[in-house]
Amino acid sequence: MSDLKLDVDQAGELKAAFRRGDWTNEEIKKLCEGDTLTKVHNLVRGYVDIVTKQHVIDLDVDPYLPNGWKVEEHIKGGQFVYDPAKIEFYLSKRQKKGPIGGHDLRKELQGKPVYNANFLDYWLAHPELIPEELKGKYVFFWGTIYCDSAGGLDARCLYWDGSQWRWGDHWLGSDWHDGSPAALARNLLHFPVRSYSDGVLSNVDQGFFLLLKLFIPKLWRCIRQCRF
Repeated sequence: MSDLKLDVDQAGELKAAFRRGDWTNEEIKKLCEGDTLTKVHNLVRGYVDIVTKQHVIDLDVDPYLPNGWKVEEHIKGGQFVYDPAKIEFYLSKRQKKGPIGGHDLRKELQGKPVYNANFLDYWLAHPELIPEELKGKYVFFWGTIYCDSAGGLDARCLYWDGSQWRWGDHWLGSDWHDGSPAALARNLLHFPVRSYSDGVLSNVDQGFFLLLKLFIPKLWRCIRQCRF
């Protein structure tokens, strides 16, 4: 047992360091519990290294199924190594100007790298990963469309209820507003898929395929209008 005596100056240094690190009183209390500080001490002495935990979201497994619901569509996306920089919260042009019907929005999102409901459920299991900026929004995961017990089509979303993160759903026969973005891969090449050996395109090939799907119709119209 150490005979350490903490003087006023050292206590002030610790307080300043905790403030620089944006610590909360609750986090400091957790730091003092158990053998956490012993582990930190071993790190300071160079006995251990810090290894950042890698979060991998399986976008291929069957999605969570609420009671009485069926899956209408589930766009698989392989193994996504979590990186918040690769996530975009997308609003369509019509959505930015005013309400848009769910079925129309679904059509506009076709061909875009939308994340499915597995992403939503992983966030709910790991709420520490959810960006604070999403509070006040309803983030939808259009990669999974459900058929509810009444026969209507629904998309699930993530929202903050004032005390915790929860999931909700919205009927496609309703309107979507500018507070309800879609979770997309920021770059087409960021959209994770399996390899050819699994019968699906690789990352680069999937991105190229999506680019072709988006731009070939426009290119074809341009060629037809040109005169040689």
